[in-house]
Amino acid sequence: MTRFAAPIAEQIWDMKYRLKEADGTPVDQSVDDTWRRIARSLAAVEAEPELWEGRFYSALEDFKYLPAGRIIAGAGTARSVTLFNCFVMGTIPDSMGGIFDMLKEAALTMQQGGGIGYDFSTIRPRGAEVHGVAADASGPLSFMDVWDAMCRTIMSAGSRRGAMMATMRCDHPDVEQFIEAKQDAARLRMFNLSVLITDPFMEAVKADGSWDLQFKGRIYRTVQARDLWNKIMQATYDFAEPGVIFIDRINRMNNLGYAETIAATNPCGEQPLPPYGACLLGSINMARLVRNPFEAGADLDPEALDDLVRLSIRMMDNVVDASRFPLPQQAEEARAKRRIGLGVTGLADALLMTGLRYGSEEAAAQTEAWMKRIARAAYLASVDLAREKGAFPLFDAEKYLASGNMMQMDEDVREAVRTHGIRNALLTSIAPTGTISLYAGNVSSGIEPVFAYAYKRKVLQKDGSRTEEEVVDYAVKLWRDKFGDAPLPDYFVNAQTLPPLDHVRMQAAAQKWIDSSISKTINCPEDIDVEAFKDVYMAAWDQGCKGCTTYRPNAVTGSVLSVSESTESAPEVDQGAEVVYLTEPLDRPQSLEGATYKLKWPDSEHAIYITINDIVQGTRRRPFEVFINSKNMEHFAWTVALTRMISAVFRRGGDVSFVVEELKAVFDPRGGAWMQGRYVPSILAAIGGVIERHMIATGFLAGEGMGLKSDPQAERMVAGGEAPRGKACPSCGSYALRMVEGCMTCADCGFSKCS
Repeated sequence: MTRFAAPIAEQIWDMKYRLKEADGTPVDQSVDDTWRRIARSLAAVEAEPELWEGRFYSALEDFKYLPAGRIIAGAGTARSVTLFNCFVMGTIPDSMGGIFDMLKEAALTMQQGGGIGYDFSTIRPRGAEVHGVAADASGPLSFMDVWDAMCRTIMSAGSRRGAMMATMRCDHPDVEQFIEAKQDAARLRMFNLSVLITDPFMEAVKADGSWDLQFKGRIYRTVQARDLWNKIMQATYDFAEPGVIFIDRINRMNNLGYAETIAATNPCGEQPLPPYGACLLGSINMARLVRNPFEAGADLDPEALDDLVRLSIRMMDNVVDASRFPLPQQAEEARAKRRIGLGVTGLADALLMTGLRYGSEEAAAQTEAWMKRIARAAYLASVDLAREKGAFPLFDAEKYLASGNMMQMDEDVREAVRTHGIRNALLTSIAPTGTISLYAGNVSSGIEPVFAYAYKRKVLQKDGSRTEEEVVDYAVKLWRDKFGDAPLPDYFVNAQTLPPLDHVRMQAAAQKWIDSSISKTINCPEDIDVEAFKDVYMAAWDQGCKGCTTYRPNAVTGSVLSVSESTESAPEVDQGAEVVYLTEPLDRPQSLEGATYKLKWPDSEHAIYITINDIVQGTRRRPFEVFINSKNMEHFAWTVALTRMISAVFRRGGDVSFVVEELKAVFDPRGGAWMQGRYVPSILAAIGGVIERHMIATGFLAGEGMGLKSDPQAERMVAGGEAPRGKACPSCGSYALRMVEGCMTCADCGFSKCS
């Protein structure tokens, strides 16, 4: 017997969460061992650890409460990792020394596995005077390039790369450049971008008024607010970024408005945080709490929900004491406020199981009622913890009750807080749950609608072959178990067919009782016009959302996983492709065509010469070998090694563009250099740039930061009867990427850009 509802769930557990020795030998023999390890670790801070270990295990058992992946993977392992998912870093000073101090803190945080958020609005705009050095400022975007290069070189704990959020205020003089930054596909690839939108700006947009772009009281220029808003909308329509964060609303609704000011969020946007703030996340699996699913009396078990919420709050509060922190400032901030973020997953499945159509007014009303019940249970559980263990250190009853979300709480909850205090300043947040939802049996993710009721997933076997399996949504599987092949009722809708404004209605309904924020993607059809697209954001503002993230598949962003049940003929492959896929390495011909490039690194006495030779077959040309030479003997060993390694990779064929990306990502802690108007983080990154330009010139790459002119895998896939769909997963190579909660997520291997 297995605890897992689907093979994919067990594979996710084994790949991401199962404790193993360094050599790969499993320590957790079953998922029960994983639950026991977590329960024991989080109960260790209790006065009666054995009692609470058993209760915590009961909450984890059968995937009812799902801690964030970092807790599942890290709790009880004795590894030097943080159990907190993400951090907002300290305020960036407007000075060179302060900026690079912040860069160091970011690197240390990501080294332990934390994603980070930063507000770059505090850096003076491009062209502003820098006193004392007779120079003009390079602006915040130039320093974001440095952060981006650093992030690409840091491997987070486990196998996760760092994820970052960059925000900029809508009145910063460089905001227009910020809006357009990721239209260059090679730039800021490790960042999510969001514009901090203020209440006065939205008022100016609606009134078609003017808007000052300013920094520290100096107005640099004045624009029309609506023109700036339209620039944000057009960029998001075309490139899926930047996102929009309604920052004044976030600060106004913050329970700690009397003690902090928020200017940034974690990478997925659901946790607005002050400087050095950390997000601690977990989710109630609502799909596991529905009684009598698909029957006339189906409902969510209220007593089971209350009990589960109370246990979850206690476990999460204990994480604050059990976790390590990359920086002492982060530990101090977390323990002063004990901020946690309990959310939900499986909401759409729970609605289906109770006969409600996601996005309808009835479903929105039920969602709001469920969220209120969770909020009440969470706040009352935190009050009980305060009676037992004490309120959070910065608690001030008068100020706390007069701020943020507490203003709308029921009077009995307010009275309990007034009398006994509260253990955790903020308690609720809806996080991305893509991977843990798969781990829990493919329940619907977070508060998102079901993406696909069933889809095919390729599974890599130990012998290198791939098999195909069907992945079925949790609620659909229950329906099939009950009713066999009976057709699904018409209230079964999915993310592909749902009108965008129905998404907004659901986000707004949940937001009312969430004291932090929500990670949600509003899927828009490719053919939506710009005006209707802008209406989505205005609806999010009008209905009280704290932010808005959309995804519209197009030629730039890529399509998402196809879920059509019909079988269509594969599109014709572009026969004009200029790329050759080599299944075996070729012997070197007597002569090759190539070019030699001179690279002069600033402050280096000798230039580096890079020769790139190509193999030509018919009219097709691809890189075959590289030679790197310099008179500087300090470069000799690593240039020879680089020559041999890159040439060996080139001779294997296929998509070798990753060589360029890996070289361009190398960050030299001693500092990079400005070359041809842009910051290059290292000499190796400069070499990568030379190789990239050669590949573009010969037609191997489509452009800077872009992939192959055509995909060499495409012919093989179409020959096998399956057409490639959108962008390939950078982890497993399959065409199964889909946008979930603001993150491109692979349905085959579970890879997520933000996870």
